[in-house]
Amino acid sequence: QHSSGGKERLGAINKRGDSYLRTLLIHGARAVLRHCQDKADRRSQWLRQLVCRRNPNIATVALANKNARIVWAILSRGEGYRPG
Repeated sequence: QHSSGGKERLGAINKRGDSYLRTLLIHGARAVLRHCQDKADRRSQWLRQLVCRRNPNIATVALANKNARIVWAILSRGEGYRPG
């Protein structure tokens, strides 16, 4: 993580670890990307803005990375999901 000035700059999703899990995260992010146009929640707005600035494949990997970090935080703390 290289965050500064209120901007989140998270690292890339790397190729270490379980490749099947990484594939599932990418496929899930692609499904979300297809349907984010109809939604008004905060994450969908972030994703639409990201797609306007970047390639859709980069936006897909960014969302998969964000989801992986959320899943890790939920599992490591043993808490339920709390939308930000």
